[in-house]
Amino acid sequence: MKLAVICRPFSFHGGVETATAGLVGALVARGGYDVEIITSGGQYPVPGASIRRLPVLRQPSAVRQLWFVLAARRAVERGGYDLVQSHERCLAQDVYRAGEGSHRAYLEAMGRAGLQVNPQHRLLLWLERRIFTLQSTRHIVAISARGKGEIERLYGTPPENVSVVYNGVDLARFHPENRQRWREETRADLGIPRDAWLVAFVGSGFERKGLGPLMEALATLGRSDVHLLVAGKGRLDAYRQLEGRLGLKGAVTWVAPLPAVERIYAAADAVALPARYEPFGNVHLEALASGVPVLTSAMTGGAEVVRNGVNGAVSESLEPSEIAAGLRVIRDGDAGRLALAARGAAEPFTFAAQVDRLERIYRLLKRPTTSPRH
Repeated sequence: MKLAVICRPFSFHGGVETATAGLVGALVARGGYDVEIITSGGQYPVPGASIRRLPVLRQPSAVRQLWFVLAARRAVERGGYDLVQSHERCLAQDVYRAGEGSHRAYLEAMGRAGLQVNPQHRLLLWLERRIFTLQSTRHIVAISARGKGEIERLYGTPPENVSVVYNGVDLARFHPENRQRWREETRADLGIPRDAWLVAFVGSGFERKGLGPLMEALATLGRSDVHLLVAGKGRLDAYRQLEGRLGLKGAVTWVAPLPAVERIYAAADAVALPARYEPFGNVHLEALASGVPVLTSAMTGGAEVVRNGVNGAVSESLEPSEIAAGLRVIRDGDAGRLALAARGAAEPFTFAAQVDRLERIYRLLKRPTTSPRH
């Protein structure tokens, strides 16, 4: 099968794009697929796959994105593919993987659901409507049950046209044994006390992912050994001021995103992602696979694999008191049992399992290359 995958540039280490990297690698390893990646010029070589790089304009984001959408459609029309899967909102795909969820739902969660004048938001909403009403795709892949329900609720998409295919995680790279390898070394490198109870917040987009409520929750725990590690990028001014107001000076370490994010998990006692909106962050699976319990919010797809008091905790709201209660569940639990349960929860989420589920969709949708596209 000649399969096109439309996506932004990715690498096999670090960053949210590891989900795409792992999937492409699993497709190549499965055999039977001639995989061509349709992307922009920044893509590194990918073993076993060919790459079609599209030119990108140096223009404002909305113009740049529209240019990519149109260029991708031209590439699809000329490519002779059996099937086209897009990880980006485009105009020509058989399968759309809604890895970023719904932009409309994101705007609602962030309190920005009113009339949009921002050109980028308006373009994304227009593309999304075409996709979720099946004008420019044949099937939609949600990455969580929550995401599937959200798409159907907001756009009236028929349930039979939306499948749930969870992401995979690299179970060898993210492993509990990393704690023995890197825990003390990473803490020493980052200046984190050896005996601190360390909560890691991994990711960029601080407001969406709930960093503010998390900091407020940590300030109420009443223990001097609690430490927060923030590994991500974003506007720090407001959070630095919050750090001072909450009396957390010296209890928070700020670092840029690290390519070797597995070392962050190795150093942590818990990972917290009390997000306002998160379809299913890779952080959930990476932390669990590393044997680290996870505190998340009920507004995330990742809450579907986190069990209160078993492998982490789920906060029903973003109230700092509820987040703090969830952290206490983890802190006061049996660390060994939590670690074993965390690892066990992640083990079914392999890239091979992801391909298995996608193949069922491919078999239903495959058609001759001479058929017209949307």
